Amino acid sequence: MIVDHIDALRDAVDKTRRRYPFVIDAVVVLPDHIHAVWTLPPGDADFSLRWRLIKSRFAQALPKQDRTSNVRKTRGERGIWQRRFWEHLIRDEADYANHVEYCYINPIKHDLVARVRDWLYSSFHRDVRAGIIPEDWAGGVHAIGEFGER
Repeated sequence: MIVDHIDALRDAVDKTRRRYPFVIDAVVVLPDHIHAVWTLPPGDADFSLRWRLIKSRFAQALPKQDRTSNVRKTRGERGIWQRRFWEHLIRDEADYANHVEYCYINPIKHDLVARVRDWLYSSFHRDVRAGIIPEDWAGGVHAIGEFGER
């Protein structure tokens, strides 16, 4: 599960951001997938490179205990990640807000928690502290960081 190795994920993201900058507007890390809204530098649209590096660095940091299909073994892949990701160009502020809120509500959608505030691995907590989102939006407040650090 990805959340069991959150420090490795943080490290993979940090290393990737140092070499290929991007802003994490919203993120939620779930047990088996991630939702994120990023802003890349002007003139740069290479989401694929960043995701490939994050996935690769994360996978390299983990012990090789996952079950892997023969197809993935042949391709040198691990069973941690989906092969693809869904990319969406944000159209306007309403679309942006919808995607950020989708990140935040996703743990509830997957029946992981009853309230957004109860999921540790979300930038929801960072945005509450920054005053971007109200403290009572879909629940209360905890002092938790972007990737679940306290």
